[in-house]
Amino acid sequence: MDTDGRMFLTRGKVATRLPAQDLDRARRFYAEVLGLEPVDERPGGLLYRCGGVDFVVFRSTGASPGTFTQMAWEVADIEAVVAELRRRGVEFEEVDVPGLRTVGGIAEVEGNYPSKGYRGERGAWFHDSEGNLLAIGEPVV
Repeated sequence: MDTDGRMFLTRGKVATRLPAQDLDRARRFYAEVLGLEPVDERPGGLLYRCGGVDFVVFRSTGASPGTFTQMAWEVADIEAVVAELRRRGVEFEEVDVPGLRTVGGIAEVEGNYPSKGYRGERGAWFHDSEGNLLAIGEPVV
């Protein structure tokens, strides 16, 4: 416990870790398709920073099943980002399940966490070169 009675983790930063069976292929995908370059690297790992938050793509013998969202970016204009990523070869997932349906790769997500102050979100999902399911979201205010 911290001195104010809370757990130490409430003051810690959270960072995502994404597995890659082929780190060179992942580096090319993140650079050529997403336009991201690592800010640092070590043997077996690439550190990226977006909006002041870190994520790592690391060499792994394991693989993600790609069946759930592992990381998402919040953007101001989802249509522009989706269009640019499509131009770069990204294929967006089409979803049609109760309560969630994409149209042209983008879904209208009703509701949001009250603390964020949004009415909802627009979302789109795609896989990286390693099978990790990533998302783009735009708040609806």
